Amino acid sequence: MKKPKKIICKRAYEEPSADDGYRALVDRIWPRGIKKSELQLDGWHKELAPSTELRKWFNHEPQLWSGFTQKFHKELSSQKDTIKQLLTDCDGKILTLIYAASDTKHNNALALKKYIDHQLK
Repeated sequence: MKKPKKIICKRAYEEPSADDGYRALVDRIWPRGIKKSELQLDGWHKELAPSTELRKWFNHEPQLWSGFTQKFHKELSSQKDTIKQLLTDCDGKILTLIYAASDTKHNNALALKKYIDHQLK
């Protein structure tokens, strides 16, 4: 398993770029209004998305961000093999975590990136 060159987060509604490297959708639900061919994904990792209960609890409310991140990281601690596989699949390229949320500062992809960054240290 090679470390990714870097990890970035990108909305599903942004144009794919040649600089995205390995593109992984990290939402449990497919983004509304987007065809599979438009996303140009290398993988869809539903198991690295927050549980339905946690997603509904958070409801993208910024004041719950800290609690969401803590609870989500606890959920991710049982997905270490899945994260390891994602990093293996990425093969040292840039890893782009794709998400659908409109909030670019409080979303599951950012929380996942923070978790992976911490695990790689």
